[in-house]
Order: sequence, then C-alpha cells, then structure tokens
Amino acid sequence: MSLLEKFLSTRNYTEQLCAPLNIEDYIVQIATFTSPAKWHIAHTTWFFEEFVLKTYQKDYTHFDDDFNFIFNSYYNNSGKRISRSDRGYLTRPTVERIYEYRKYVTEAIQIYLEGNPDEKAIELITLGINHEEQHQELLITDLKFMFASNPLHPIYDAKFDIINSKNTETGFASVQEGVYEIGYQGNDFCYDNELGRHKVYLNDFEISKSLVTNGEYLEFMEAGGYEDFNFWLEEGLHWKAKNNINSPLYWEKINGVWYQFTLAGMKKVDPDQILTHISYYEASAFAEWKSMRLPTEAEWEIASQQFDWGQRWEWTNSAYLAYPNFKKSEGAVGEYNGKFMDKQKVLRGASVATSKNHSRPTYRNFFYSEERWQFTGLRLVK
Repeated sequence: MSLLEKFLSTRNYTEQLCAPLNIEDYIVQIATFTSPAKWHIAHTTWFFEEFVLKTYQKDYTHFDDDFNFIFNSYYNNSGKRISRSDRGYLTRPTVERIYEYRKYVTEAIQIYLEGNPDEKAIELITLGINHEEQHQELLITDLKFMFASNPLHPIYDAKFDIINSKNTETGFASVQEGVYEIGYQGNDFCYDNELGRHKVYLNDFEISKSLVTNGEYLEFMEAGGYEDFNFWLEEGLHWKAKNNINSPLYWEKINGVWYQFTLAGMKKVDPDQILTHISYYEASAFAEWKSMRLPTEAEWEIASQQFDWGQRWEWTNSAYLAYPNFKKSEGAVGEYNGKFMDKQKVLRGASVATSKNHSRPTYRNFFYSEERWQFTGLRLVK
C-alpha cells in the first residue's frame, strides 16, 4: 500500500467510526480525560494542516484561522489553545463545518503527495497517519464512556460487541535468566519513545499465556478482594474509597446478576471472556491476591513472542520513563511523547479497539494508574 493509499484509508476509517452517530453524539464531553467526537475528527485534521501543509505546501491557505486555537491539543510550540476541559463547549463550528475542513485538508494532502513531496514532509505525514490511528482508538473509548454515562444506555452499533474475545492459550511461558535487548529495531515507523534499543538483565520468570478473564476476576470480587486492604497499594486504597469502586468500569449488578455495558448494549458478564476496563490499581490488587505480580515492560517484550497478544492493553509494573539516549525532536513534534514521562505506567500490546496494523511488540502505551476507560487488562507473572 502506498503512502497516499494508507493516508486515504486512515481518513476514511475515522469517518466510518462516526457513521453510527447522530449529530448530538458528536458534541458531548463527559470527562476531562475524554474528548468529543467532533474534536477528534477536527484535531486529526489540524495535525496534517499544522505540521505538513502550513510548512511544505506552497501558497497553502488555512481553512479557518481560528481552528489552530480550538483544535490544537497540547503543542505549546504551535501557539495558544483552549483548555482540554472546554472541548465540549464547542457547539460551533458545526459538525458539517468540521467535515468540510476534513475534506479540504484531505484533498490538499492528496494533491501534495501526488506531486514531489519533501522527505521530511513524508515523515510527518506518516506520523500523522499513526497519530490519527491513535485517535481512532480514543474515539471508540470516548464514545463508549459517553454512551455508558447515559442512563438509557444507548447502543452505538449492535454489531460492535468487540469485548467478547476469549483466550486461545493456557499455561505459562518460561524465560531464562540473562541479558536481553529491548526497544525498536528496524526501518518501519515507530514512535520516538520506542527508540534507544538497550540491554536489560532479567531473572528467571514465568508469564501467563492467557489474560485474566471475567470469571477469574469475579472470584477475586467474591472473595472480598475490593474490601481487603492487604491487596491494595496505598494510593489505590484512596482512589477506591474516594470513587466508591467495587467492580471494573461498566459493570453493573442487576437483580443479582452482573452485566457490563458494551458498545452493542448491556450484556451479561461472560466469565470466559477476557477482563477489560480495569485500572493499574485493580490489576495490582488482583495480582497480589493471586500471590503473583504484573510483568515489567522488559519482561513483557522479551516474552511476547511466546504468547498471543493484542486483545487488551496490558498493564505492566514499569513506570513510563525515557530509554537510554532518548532525544526529543525539535519544535512541536518533540512534545509528542517525552513531556508525558511523569507519574504514568506503561501498557504493552494492543486492544480490540486498536486500529489494524497499529501495533508491535515494542509499542509503549502509557496511562495514569487510575485510568480504565481504555480496553485494559492484565497478564500475570510468577
């Protein structure tokens, strides 16, 4: 697939994800950590305009001079921007206007790629494609959080029950003590936080070939796992008490039966399906209850060739920090990953919401310990 084909395919898939939405669905922002659908489809467009067209397309005319202010996310080098918490107040520009913006920028990038594109511009377009793929997953998770917050529990798409996957393997994989190398190696795309391939020393360990299931987690809940402070990290206890947490996100007990909200509606919790939507605190507590632990990101990467992965973003026990010799790019693009290396945990793998071909064993996702609106799960180590 050529770069242009990949670009157009990516842009089209974002709009396919929006196809089931009504106009009202595009605007709502339920929490600061989520963004409205309208903002996602505009911000991913802004990225191409700001970093590619503005610099590399001769005589390019901005679609709207105000869009840099309202659709910039966190790039200080690109100028002032609205607060993240205010994205849901943008009733204007209209959804129709945003789609005109997408069409305008998509066509401009297509014309540019059909000419004689600069090598640096090609790199930025590739980054923009991967950036939009990240937002496709965020779009799915943010829509789910929005719909779940509606007391009517509306259905996004009856055919979009994506959390019904089950494990295909059992048992544990063994890794022997030794010195290994981790980090990206190759000539294809990767993010800068994957670079700096380096050696790590690992002790002997065994890692589960299967992810924890709903049924296994129900055993933890029924054994008083949420009530027993011995299993919890101190900050996890405060988080749990403050937010009255006693089950994974989207679980609800109705007439004595556990249900969970899905994008295809409310479904009974299937004990054989893979657990999802848990925080690092919950993952850590479950591992403690099982007298095991979470893997480090180095252990996960080295062992990943021995098991199937990609159904859930898997919590690791590693802090999100820079690899040796990590270096941020100059300008706004340098703000992409490095500035977030503080107080977050690394998750490895991919999830059922991750866009096709947007995963690799070295991919380092990262979220705060209390966050669970992503499709997160866990794998145990002993």
